[in-house]
Amino acid sequence: MDLFANLAIGFDVALSPSAMLYCLIGVTLGTFIGVLPGIGPLAAIGVLLPITFHAPQTEAIIMLAGIYYGTMYGGSTVAILLNLPGTAASAVVAIDGHQMAKQGRAGPALVMTTLSSFMGGCVAIIVVAGFAPPLAQFALRFQSPEYFSLMIMGLLAAAVLVQGPFLKGIAMVVLGLLIGTVGQETISGLPRFTFDTLYLYDGLSFVVVVIGLFGLAEVLRNLALGADREKVDTRVGWRELVPTKRDMKDSFMPTARGTGIGAFLGILPGAGPAIASFVAYALEKRVSRNRRNFGKGAIEGIAAPEGANNAAAQTSFIPTLSLGIPGDAIMAIMLGALMIHGLTPGPQIIQNNPEFFWGLIASFWIGNLFLLLLNLPFVGLWIKILSIPYSILFPAILSFIAIGIYSLYREPLDIFMVTGIGLVGYLFIKLRCEAAPLLLGLILSPLLEENLRRSMLVSRGDPMIFLERPISLIFLILAVLGVGAVLLGSWRASRKPQTEEGSAK
Repeated sequence: MDLFANLAIGFDVALSPSAMLYCLIGVTLGTFIGVLPGIGPLAAIGVLLPITFHAPQTEAIIMLAGIYYGTMYGGSTVAILLNLPGTAASAVVAIDGHQMAKQGRAGPALVMTTLSSFMGGCVAIIVVAGFAPPLAQFALRFQSPEYFSLMIMGLLAAAVLVQGPFLKGIAMVVLGLLIGTVGQETISGLPRFTFDTLYLYDGLSFVVVVIGLFGLAEVLRNLALGADREKVDTRVGWRELVPTKRDMKDSFMPTARGTGIGAFLGILPGAGPAIASFVAYALEKRVSRNRRNFGKGAIEGIAAPEGANNAAAQTSFIPTLSLGIPGDAIMAIMLGALMIHGLTPGPQIIQNNPEFFWGLIASFWIGNLFLLLLNLPFVGLWIKILSIPYSILFPAILSFIAIGIYSLYREPLDIFMVTGIGLVGYLFIKLRCEAAPLLLGLILSPLLEENLRRSMLVSRGDPMIFLERPISLIFLILAVLGVGAVLLGSWRASRKPQTEEGSAK
Protein backbone atom coordinates (compact mmCIF):
# COMPACT_ATOMS: atom_id res chain seq x y z
CA MET A 1 0.00 0.00 0.00
CA ASP A 2 2.90 2.38 0.71
CA LEU A 3 4.08 1.99 -2.89
CA PHE A 4 0.68 3.02 -4.29
CA ALA A 5 0.44 5.91 -1.84
CA ASN A 6 3.91 7.10 -2.83
CA LEU A 7 3.09 6.79 -6.54
CA ALA A 8 -0.06 8.80 -5.94
CA ILE A 9 2.13 11.56 -4.48
CA GLY A 10 4.44 11.26 -7.50
CA PHE A 11 1.69 11.48 -10.11
CA ASP A 12 0.18 14.43 -8.30
CA VAL A 13 3.49 16.24 -8.87
CA ALA A 14 4.25 14.86 -12.34
CA LEU A 15 0.79 15.56 -13.76
CA SER A 16 0.94 19.22 -12.84
CA PRO A 17 0.96 21.49 -15.93
CA SER A 18 4.47 22.83 -15.24
CA ALA A 19 6.02 19.38 -14.69
CA MET A 20 4.39 17.99 -17.84
CA LEU A 21 5.59 21.00 -19.86
CA TYR A 22 9.19 20.62 -18.67
CA CYS A 23 9.03 16.86 -19.30
CA LEU A 24 7.73 17.41 -22.84
CA ILE A 25 10.43 20.00 -23.54
CA GLY A 26 13.10 17.64 -22.23
CA VAL A 27 12.13 14.56 -24.24
CA THR A 28 11.53 16.64 -27.38
CA LEU A 29 14.93 18.34 -27.16
CA GLY A 30 16.56 15.02 -26.34
CA THR A 31 14.98 13.25 -29.31
CA PHE A 32 15.97 15.87 -31.85
CA ILE A 33 19.48 16.34 -30.42
CA GLY A 34 19.94 12.56 -30.39
CA VAL A 35 19.17 12.44 -34.12
CA LEU A 36 22.11 14.77 -34.83
CA PRO A 37 25.25 12.69 -35.55
CA GLY A 38 27.94 12.92 -32.90
CA ILE A 39 25.90 14.62 -30.18
CA GLY A 40 25.02 12.10 -27.48
CA PRO A 41 23.34 12.47 -24.08
CA LEU A 42 26.51 13.67 -22.33
CA ALA A 43 26.97 16.64 -24.67
CA ALA A 44 23.22 17.34 -24.72
CA ILE A 45 22.86 17.50 -20.93
CA GLY A 46 26.11 19.43 -20.55
CA VAL A 47 25.03 22.09 -23.04
CA LEU A 48 21.41 22.37 -21.86
CA LEU A 49 22.09 22.27 -18.10
CA PRO A 50 22.29 26.10 -17.74
CA ILE A 51 18.72 26.59 -19.05
CA THR A 52 17.39 24.72 -15.99
CA PHE A 53 19.07 26.99 -13.41
CA HIS A 54 16.00 29.22 -13.03
CA ALA A 55 13.45 26.38 -13.13
CA PRO A 56 11.90 24.88 -9.97
CA GLN A 57 14.05 22.05 -8.61
CA THR A 58 11.72 19.14 -9.40
CA GLU A 59 10.82 20.41 -12.88
CA ALA A 60 14.51 21.05 -13.67
CA ILE A 61 15.57 17.47 -12.89
CA ILE A 62 12.51 16.10 -14.72
CA MET A 63 13.58 18.06 -17.80
CA LEU A 64 17.21 16.86 -17.62
CA ALA A 65 16.07 13.27 -17.17
CA GLY A 66 13.83 13.67 -20.23
CA ILE A 67 16.77 14.98 -22.25
CA TYR A 68 18.80 11.94 -21.16
CA TYR A 69 16.46 9.17 -22.21
CA GLY A 70 15.19 11.26 -25.14
CA THR A 71 18.68 11.32 -26.68
CA MET A 72 18.82 7.54 -26.24
CA TYR A 73 15.71 7.27 -28.42
CA GLY A 74 16.99 9.73 -31.02
CA GLY A 75 20.45 8.18 -31.18
CA SER A 76 18.99 4.86 -32.26
CA THR A 77 17.12 6.56 -35.13
CA VAL A 78 20.22 7.96 -36.84
CA ALA A 79 22.15 4.75 -36.08
CA ILE A 80 19.55 2.68 -37.93
CA LEU A 81 19.09 5.01 -40.90
CA LEU A 82 22.64 6.24 -41.53
CA ASN A 83 24.84 3.97 -39.38
CA LEU A 84 25.88 7.02 -37.35
CA PRO A 85 25.61 5.96 -33.69
CA GLY A 86 26.31 8.67 -31.14
CA THR A 87 26.71 6.23 -28.23
CA ALA A 88 28.09 2.73 -27.71
CA ALA A 89 24.57 1.49 -26.95
CA SER A 90 23.21 2.76 -30.28
CA ALA A 91 26.23 1.22 -32.03
CA VAL A 92 24.86 -2.19 -31.02
CA VAL A 93 21.44 -1.30 -32.45
CA ALA A 94 23.09 -0.22 -35.71
CA ILE A 95 24.47 -3.72 -36.32
CA ASP A 96 21.10 -5.15 -37.36
CA GLY A 97 19.08 -1.94 -37.61
CA HIS A 98 21.11 -0.50 -40.47
CA GLN A 99 20.93 -3.82 -42.31
CA MET A 100 17.14 -3.70 -41.99
CA ALA A 101 17.15 -0.15 -43.39
CA LYS A 102 19.16 -1.35 -46.39
CA GLN A 103 16.57 -4.06 -46.95
CA GLY A 104 13.75 -1.48 -47.06
CA ARG A 105 12.56 -2.34 -43.53
CA ALA A 106 13.58 0.87 -41.78
CA GLY A 107 9.96 1.45 -40.72
CA PRO A 108 9.57 -1.76 -38.68
CA ALA A 109 13.07 -1.24 -37.26
CA LEU A 110 12.24 2.27 -36.01
CA VAL A 111 8.81 1.28 -34.70
CA MET A 112 10.28 -1.70 -32.84
CA THR A 113 13.01 0.54 -31.43
CA THR A 114 10.33 2.82 -30.00
CA LEU A 115 8.18 -0.01 -28.62
CA SER A 116 11.14 -1.89 -27.08
CA SER A 117 12.44 1.30 -25.48
CA PHE A 118 8.99 2.04 -24.09
CA MET A 119 8.67 -1.45 -22.60
CA GLY A 120 12.19 -1.30 -21.17
CA GLY A 121 11.53 2.09 -19.64
CA CYS A 122 8.21 1.02 -18.07
CA VAL A 123 9.70 -2.09 -16.45
CA ALA A 124 12.67 -0.09 -15.19
CA ILE A 125 10.32 2.47 -13.64
CA ILE A 126 8.57 -0.31 -11.68
CA VAL A 127 11.98 -1.53 -10.49
CA VAL A 128 13.02 1.97 -9.41
CA ALA A 129 9.69 2.67 -7.70
CA GLY A 130 9.44 -0.60 -5.82
CA PHE A 131 13.01 -1.59 -5.03
CA ALA A 132 15.21 1.52 -5.07
CA PRO A 133 16.41 1.43 -1.43
CA PRO A 134 17.21 -2.34 -1.21
CA LEU A 135 18.76 -2.38 -4.68
CA ALA A 136 20.94 0.57 -3.76
CA GLN A 137 22.16 -1.35 -0.71
CA PHE A 138 22.86 -4.39 -2.92
CA ALA A 139 24.89 -2.21 -5.28
CA LEU A 140 27.12 -1.27 -2.33
CA ARG A 141 28.32 -4.90 -2.21
CA PHE A 142 30.03 -4.33 -5.54
CA GLN A 143 33.63 -3.37 -5.04
CA SER A 144 36.65 -3.35 -7.33
CA PRO A 145 36.88 -7.16 -7.84
CA GLU A 146 33.18 -7.39 -8.77
CA TYR A 147 33.42 -4.49 -11.20
CA PHE A 148 36.53 -5.95 -12.82
CA SER A 149 34.86 -9.34 -13.32
CA LEU A 150 31.68 -7.70 -14.61
CA MET A 151 33.68 -5.75 -17.18
CA ILE A 152 35.55 -8.88 -18.27
CA MET A 153 32.18 -10.54 -18.86
CA GLY A 154 30.97 -7.51 -20.80
CA LEU A 155 34.08 -7.42 -22.99
CA LEU A 156 33.83 -11.11 -23.81
CA ALA A 157 30.15 -10.60 -24.59
CA ALA A 158 31.17 -7.86 -27.01
CA ALA A 159 33.61 -10.23 -28.71
CA VAL A 160 30.70 -12.62 -29.33
CA LEU A 161 29.00 -9.93 -31.44
CA VAL A 162 31.24 -10.45 -34.44
CA GLN A 163 30.21 -12.31 -37.55
CA GLY A 164 33.02 -14.75 -38.24
CA PRO A 165 35.96 -15.97 -36.16
CA PHE A 166 35.76 -15.34 -32.41
CA LEU A 167 39.43 -14.31 -32.47
CA LYS A 168 38.53 -11.28 -34.59
CA GLY A 169 36.18 -10.14 -31.85
CA ILE A 170 38.84 -10.65 -29.18
CA ALA A 171 41.36 -8.74 -31.32
CA MET A 172 39.00 -5.78 -31.68
CA VAL A 173 38.30 -5.75 -27.93
CA VAL A 174 42.04 -5.79 -27.16
CA LEU A 175 42.64 -3.00 -29.68
CA GLY A 176 39.96 -0.94 -27.95
CA LEU A 177 41.59 -1.57 -24.56
CA LEU A 178 44.95 -0.48 -25.95
CA ILE A 179 43.52 2.73 -27.43
CA GLY A 180 41.90 3.40 -24.08
CA THR A 181 45.33 3.50 -22.40
CA VAL A 182 46.30 6.62 -24.35
CA GLY A 183 46.39 9.67 -22.09
CA GLN A 184 47.00 10.20 -18.40
CA GLU A 185 47.13 7.12 -16.20
CA THR A 186 44.07 6.80 -13.97
CA ILE A 187 45.90 6.51 -10.63
CA SER A 188 49.27 8.30 -10.91
CA GLY A 189 48.26 10.80 -13.59
CA LEU A 190 51.39 10.13 -15.65
CA PRO A 191 50.97 10.49 -19.44
CA ARG A 192 51.15 7.38 -21.64
CA PHE A 193 51.46 7.11 -25.42
CA THR A 194 50.90 10.86 -25.79
CA PHE A 195 54.05 11.46 -27.90
CA ASP A 196 54.55 14.69 -25.92
CA THR A 197 51.43 16.28 -27.39
CA LEU A 198 48.88 17.97 -25.12
CA TYR A 199 46.11 16.88 -27.50
CA LEU A 200 46.42 13.26 -26.36
CA TYR A 201 46.70 13.96 -22.60
CA ASP A 202 42.97 13.36 -22.13
CA GLY A 203 43.00 10.33 -24.42
CA LEU A 204 41.05 9.85 -27.62
CA SER A 205 37.51 11.18 -27.44
CA PHE A 206 34.88 8.47 -27.64
CA VAL A 207 32.74 10.64 -29.94
CA VAL A 208 35.68 11.15 -32.32
CA VAL A 209 36.33 7.42 -32.48
CA VAL A 210 32.70 6.35 -32.91
CA ILE A 211 31.95 8.93 -35.62
CA GLY A 212 35.10 8.00 -37.49
CA LEU A 213 34.65 4.23 -37.26
CA PHE A 214 30.97 4.22 -38.10
CA GLY A 215 29.90 7.46 -39.79
CA LEU A 216 32.87 8.42 -41.97
CA ALA A 217 33.78 4.79 -42.69
CA GLU A 218 30.20 4.15 -43.89
CA VAL A 219 30.35 7.17 -46.21
CA LEU A 220 33.67 5.97 -47.64
CA ARG A 221 32.26 2.48 -48.14
CA ASN A 222 29.27 3.79 -50.09
CA LEU A 223 31.44 6.10 -52.17
CA ALA A 224 33.72 3.19 -53.04
CA LEU A 225 30.74 1.11 -54.14
CA GLY A 226 29.59 3.84 -56.54
CA ALA A 227 26.71 2.64 -58.70
CA ASP A 228 26.87 -0.78 -57.01
CA ARG A 229 25.84 0.52 -53.59
CA GLU A 230 22.62 -0.77 -52.06
CA LYS A 231 19.37 0.74 -53.26
CA VAL A 232 17.20 1.42 -50.22
CA ASP A 233 13.43 1.09 -50.47
CA THR A 234 11.93 4.27 -48.99
CA ARG A 235 8.23 3.51 -49.34
CA VAL A 236 6.40 4.89 -46.35
CA GLY A 237 2.95 3.34 -46.63
CA TRP A 238 1.48 2.18 -43.33
CA ARG A 239 1.94 -1.45 -44.29
CA GLU A 240 5.67 -0.85 -44.68
CA LEU A 241 5.90 1.10 -41.41
CA VAL A 242 4.06 -1.26 -39.09
CA PRO A 243 5.90 -4.40 -37.87
CA THR A 244 4.26 -7.67 -38.86
CA LYS A 245 2.79 -10.12 -36.36
CA ARG A 246 5.92 -12.21 -36.85
CA ASP A 247 8.09 -9.19 -35.98
CA MET A 248 6.10 -8.56 -32.81
CA LYS A 249 6.26 -12.21 -31.79
CA ASP A 250 9.99 -12.46 -32.48
CA SER A 251 10.68 -9.27 -30.52
CA PHE A 252 8.66 -9.84 -27.36
CA MET A 253 10.98 -12.20 -25.48
CA PRO A 254 14.20 -10.48 -26.64
CA THR A 255 12.78 -7.20 -25.34
CA ALA A 256 11.85 -8.84 -22.03
CA ARG A 257 15.28 -10.42 -21.62
CA GLY A 258 17.06 -7.22 -22.62
CA THR A 259 14.94 -5.21 -20.21
CA GLY A 260 15.84 -7.54 -17.33
CA ILE A 261 19.55 -7.29 -18.13
CA GLY A 262 19.40 -3.51 -18.48
CA ALA A 263 17.39 -3.02 -15.29
CA PHE A 264 19.97 -5.01 -13.31
CA LEU A 265 23.16 -3.60 -14.85
CA GLY A 266 21.87 -0.02 -14.73
CA ILE A 267 21.80 -0.23 -10.94
CA LEU A 268 25.55 -0.87 -10.79
CA PRO A 269 27.71 2.26 -10.84
CA GLY A 270 30.01 2.13 -13.86
CA ALA A 271 27.97 -0.38 -15.87
CA GLY A 272 25.18 1.60 -17.51
CA PRO A 273 23.51 1.36 -20.94
CA ALA A 274 26.66 0.50 -22.91
CA ILE A 275 27.47 -2.79 -21.15
CA ALA A 276 23.76 -3.60 -20.85
CA SER A 277 23.23 -3.30 -24.61
CA PHE A 278 26.29 -5.41 -25.47
CA VAL A 279 25.42 -8.14 -22.95
CA ALA A 280 21.76 -8.22 -24.06
CA TYR A 281 22.74 -8.53 -27.72
CA ALA A 282 25.31 -11.24 -27.00
CA LEU A 283 22.84 -13.24 -24.91
CA GLU A 284 20.14 -12.97 -27.57
CA LYS A 285 22.59 -14.06 -30.23
CA ARG A 286 23.22 -17.25 -28.26
CA VAL A 287 19.63 -18.16 -27.31
CA SER A 288 17.69 -16.98 -30.37
CA ARG A 289 16.39 -19.48 -32.92
CA ASN A 290 17.20 -16.86 -35.55
CA ARG A 291 20.85 -16.50 -34.50
CA ARG A 292 22.15 -17.09 -38.03
CA ASN A 293 20.44 -13.89 -39.17
CA PHE A 294 22.10 -11.72 -36.52
CA GLY A 295 24.20 -9.04 -38.18
CA LYS A 296 22.12 -9.38 -41.35
CA GLY A 297 18.94 -7.64 -40.23
CA ALA A 298 17.48 -9.64 -37.33
CA ILE A 299 14.77 -7.67 -35.54
CA GLU A 300 15.72 -9.47 -32.30
CA GLY A 301 19.08 -7.69 -32.58
CA ILE A 302 17.23 -4.38 -32.24
CA ALA A 303 14.65 -5.32 -29.60
CA ALA A 304 17.06 -6.77 -27.02
CA PRO A 305 19.64 -3.94 -26.86
CA GLU A 306 16.97 -1.23 -27.08
CA GLY A 307 15.07 -2.69 -24.12
CA ALA A 308 18.35 -2.99 -22.19
CA ASN A 309 19.48 0.48 -23.20
CA ASN A 310 16.43 2.34 -21.93
CA ALA A 311 15.98 0.18 -18.84
CA ALA A 312 19.60 0.80 -17.80
CA ALA A 313 19.27 4.54 -18.49
CA GLN A 314 16.46 4.78 -15.95
CA THR A 315 17.63 2.36 -13.26
CA SER A 316 20.99 4.19 -13.28
CA PHE A 317 19.16 6.86 -11.25
CA ILE A 318 19.02 4.43 -8.30
CA PRO A 319 22.66 4.72 -7.13
CA THR A 320 22.72 8.42 -8.04
CA LEU A 321 19.64 9.31 -5.98
CA SER A 322 19.85 6.75 -3.17
CA LEU A 323 23.61 6.69 -2.60
CA GLY A 324 24.93 9.84 -4.23
CA ILE A 325 27.17 7.64 -6.40
CA PRO A 326 27.07 8.56 -10.11
CA GLY A 327 27.41 5.56 -12.40
CA ASP A 328 28.95 7.47 -15.31
CA ALA A 329 29.73 10.96 -16.57
CA ILE A 330 26.07 11.62 -17.43
CA MET A 331 24.94 10.73 -13.92
CA ALA A 332 27.77 12.87 -12.54
CA ILE A 333 26.24 15.87 -14.31
CA MET A 334 22.84 14.90 -12.93
CA LEU A 335 24.36 14.71 -9.45
CA GLY A 336 25.77 18.21 -9.90
CA ALA A 337 22.38 19.45 -11.07
CA LEU A 338 20.73 18.02 -7.94
CA MET A 339 23.19 19.90 -5.72
CA ILE A 340 22.79 23.11 -7.73
CA HIS A 341 19.06 22.95 -7.02
CA GLY A 342 19.57 22.36 -3.31
CA LEU A 343 18.93 18.60 -3.22
CA THR A 344 21.27 16.26 -1.34
CA PRO A 345 21.41 12.76 -2.84
CA GLY A 346 21.65 9.92 -0.38
CA PRO A 347 19.64 7.39 1.61
CA GLN A 348 17.52 10.13 3.19
CA ILE A 349 16.37 11.76 -0.05
CA ILE A 350 13.23 9.59 -0.19
CA GLN A 351 12.20 10.56 3.36
CA ASN A 352 13.29 14.20 3.19
CA ASN A 353 12.06 15.00 -0.34
CA PRO A 354 9.26 12.53 -1.15
CA GLU A 355 7.53 14.91 -3.59
CA PHE A 356 10.72 15.28 -5.60
CA PHE A 357 11.70 11.57 -5.60
CA TRP A 358 8.30 10.13 -6.43
CA GLY A 359 7.50 13.02 -8.80
CA LEU A 360 10.66 12.20 -10.77
CA ILE A 361 9.77 8.49 -10.85
CA ALA A 362 6.24 9.23 -12.08
CA SER A 363 7.62 11.62 -14.71
CA PHE A 364 9.55 8.71 -16.25
CA TRP A 365 6.24 7.10 -17.18
CA ILE A 366 4.90 10.32 -18.64
CA GLY A 367 8.17 10.98 -20.49
CA ASN A 368 8.17 7.50 -22.03
CA LEU A 369 4.58 8.00 -23.14
CA PHE A 370 5.51 11.35 -24.71
CA LEU A 371 8.40 9.65 -26.53
CA LEU A 372 6.08 6.97 -27.84
CA LEU A 373 3.66 9.60 -29.14
CA LEU A 374 6.50 11.73 -30.55
CA ASN A 375 8.43 8.98 -32.31
CA LEU A 376 5.75 6.86 -33.95
CA PRO A 377 4.28 9.67 -36.12
CA PHE A 378 7.78 10.73 -37.21
CA VAL A 379 8.88 7.29 -38.45
CA GLY A 380 7.80 8.07 -42.01
CA LEU A 381 9.58 11.43 -41.88
CA TRP A 382 12.84 9.86 -40.69
CA ILE A 383 12.71 7.28 -43.48
CA LYS A 384 12.48 10.11 -46.02
CA ILE A 385 16.10 10.86 -45.12
CA LEU A 386 17.06 7.73 -47.05
CA SER A 387 15.39 9.05 -50.22
CA ILE A 388 17.74 12.05 -50.38
CA PRO A 389 20.16 11.63 -53.34
CA TYR A 390 23.64 10.50 -52.32
CA SER A 391 25.15 13.57 -53.98
CA ILE A 392 23.33 15.67 -51.36
CA LEU A 393 23.20 13.22 -48.45
CA PHE A 394 26.91 12.44 -48.19
CA PRO A 395 28.13 16.09 -48.13
CA ALA A 396 25.39 16.83 -45.58
CA ILE A 397 26.56 13.95 -43.37
CA LEU A 398 30.17 15.11 -43.63
CA SER A 399 29.09 18.65 -42.71
CA PHE A 400 27.14 17.41 -39.68
CA ILE A 401 30.14 15.33 -38.62
CA ALA A 402 32.54 18.29 -38.91
CA ILE A 403 30.20 20.71 -37.11
CA GLY A 404 29.30 18.20 -34.38
CA ILE A 405 32.89 17.20 -33.68
CA TYR A 406 34.25 20.76 -33.67
CA SER A 407 31.43 22.07 -31.47
CA LEU A 408 32.25 19.60 -28.67
CA TYR A 409 35.72 20.88 -27.77
CA ARG A 410 36.46 23.48 -30.48
CA GLU A 411 39.62 21.58 -31.32
CA PRO A 412 40.59 21.60 -35.03
CA LEU A 413 42.73 18.49 -34.57
CA ASP A 414 39.54 16.52 -33.86
CA ILE A 415 38.54 16.94 -37.53
CA PHE A 416 41.84 15.43 -38.70
CA MET A 417 41.59 12.67 -36.11
CA VAL A 418 38.08 11.74 -37.30
CA THR A 419 39.40 11.61 -40.87
CA GLY A 420 42.25 9.27 -39.91
CA ILE A 421 40.01 7.03 -37.82
CA GLY A 422 37.48 6.97 -40.67
CA LEU A 423 40.15 5.60 -43.00
CA VAL A 424 41.01 2.96 -40.41
CA GLY A 425 37.30 2.15 -40.07
CA TYR A 426 37.06 1.69 -43.85
CA LEU A 427 40.02 -0.71 -43.64
CA PHE A 428 38.16 -2.65 -40.92
CA ILE A 429 35.15 -2.91 -43.24
CA LYS A 430 37.33 -4.33 -46.02
CA LEU A 431 38.89 -6.81 -43.56
CA ARG A 432 35.41 -7.67 -42.18
CA CYS A 433 36.38 -6.63 -38.67
CA GLU A 434 33.41 -5.20 -36.76
CA ALA A 435 34.02 -2.01 -34.80
CA ALA A 436 31.41 -2.42 -32.03
CA PRO A 437 33.64 -4.54 -29.70
CA LEU A 438 36.43 -1.97 -30.09
CA LEU A 439 34.13 0.77 -28.77
CA LEU A 440 33.29 -1.10 -25.58
CA GLY A 441 36.99 -1.84 -25.03
CA LEU A 442 37.75 1.88 -25.42
CA ILE A 443 35.06 2.87 -22.90
CA LEU A 444 35.94 0.26 -20.29
CA SER A 445 39.73 0.42 -20.57
CA PRO A 446 40.30 3.09 -17.86
CA LEU A 447 37.68 1.53 -15.54
CA LEU A 448 39.07 -1.96 -16.06
CA GLU A 449 42.61 -0.85 -15.25
CA GLU A 450 41.51 1.17 -12.24
CA ASN A 451 39.51 -1.67 -10.69
CA LEU A 452 42.24 -4.21 -11.44
CA ARG A 453 44.88 -2.10 -9.71
CA ARG A 454 42.63 -1.36 -6.74
CA SER A 455 41.88 -5.06 -6.35
CA MET A 456 45.58 -5.91 -6.46
CA LEU A 457 46.32 -3.24 -3.85
CA VAL A 458 43.62 -4.60 -1.53
CA SER A 459 44.79 -8.21 -1.93
CA ARG A 460 48.50 -7.27 -1.89
CA GLY A 461 49.03 -8.74 -5.32
CA ASP A 462 47.01 -11.94 -4.85
CA PRO A 463 44.79 -12.57 -7.94
CA MET A 464 42.72 -15.09 -5.97
CA ILE A 465 40.64 -12.15 -4.73
CA PHE A 466 38.60 -12.42 -7.94
CA LEU A 467 37.74 -16.05 -7.17
CA GLU A 468 37.23 -15.74 -3.41
CA ARG A 469 34.42 -13.17 -3.70
CA PRO A 470 31.15 -14.94 -4.70
CA ILE A 471 29.71 -12.25 -7.00
CA SER A 472 33.02 -11.80 -8.80
CA LEU A 473 33.33 -15.58 -9.21
CA ILE A 474 29.82 -15.81 -10.71
CA PHE A 475 30.66 -13.19 -13.34
CA LEU A 476 33.89 -14.96 -14.26
CA ILE A 477 32.13 -18.33 -14.51
CA LEU A 478 29.51 -16.78 -16.81
CA ALA A 479 32.29 -15.30 -18.94
CA VAL A 480 34.08 -18.65 -19.21
CA LEU A 481 30.84 -20.46 -20.04
CA GLY A 482 30.08 -17.89 -22.74
CA VAL A 483 33.47 -18.32 -24.36
CA GLY A 484 33.17 -22.08 -24.05
CA ALA A 485 29.79 -22.02 -25.80
CA VAL A 486 31.22 -19.96 -28.66
CA LEU A 487 34.26 -22.22 -29.09
CA LEU A 488 32.08 -25.34 -28.92
CA GLY A 489 29.78 -23.92 -31.59
CA SER A 490 32.76 -23.09 -33.80
CA TRP A 491 34.19 -26.59 -33.32
CA ARG A 492 30.88 -28.20 -34.25
CA ALA A 493 30.60 -25.97 -37.32
CA SER A 494 34.10 -26.96 -38.45
CA ARG A 495 33.36 -30.64 -37.88
CA LYS A 496 30.10 -30.63 -39.87
CA PRO A 497 31.68 -30.29 -43.36
CA GLN A 498 34.10 -33.10 -42.56
CA THR A 499 31.22 -35.32 -41.42
CA GLU A 500 29.22 -34.57 -44.54
CA GLU A 501 32.25 -35.25 -46.72
CA GLY A 502 32.86 -38.58 -44.99
CA SER A 503 29.24 -39.65 -45.39
CA ALA A 504 29.32 -38.71 -49.10
CA LYS A 505 32.25 -41.02 -49.67
